Amino acid sequence: VQLQAFGGGLVQAGGSLRLSCTASGNIFGINAMAWYRQAPGKQREFVAAISAGSSPKYADSVKGRFTISRDNAKNTVYLQMNSLKPEDTAVYYCNAPIVRLTSGDTRYDRWGQGTLVTVSS
Repeated sequence: VQLQAFGGGLVQAGGSLRLSCTASGNIFGINAMAWYRQAPGKQREFVAAISAGSSPKYADSVKGRFTISRDNAKNTVYLQMNSLKPEDTAVYYCNAPIVRLTSGDTRYDRWGQGTLVTVSS
């Protein structure tokens, strides 16, 4: 199972970016999916998560600015980021805690490679 994240880049404060992350590899289903981020010199932190039934959860720091969504048919999770701030600058990682395969096996705690978001002031 591989997760690939796309969509990072350089944006001015107040701007928007949309991240996407697609899982591949004989997947039958994915439970929750999530986004985390890691700023330079800081620990990785939770950003947002979405259940298999599309119920979202957000970190307080991004509530009202970020929106997480998913397309189960495409095994893809999105993160729409609006009103970006310089403090949102980080490498953003997608995560799938539980991935069920067509073989009946299960894979746990899969991570994407990260995509860099830089917000200039």
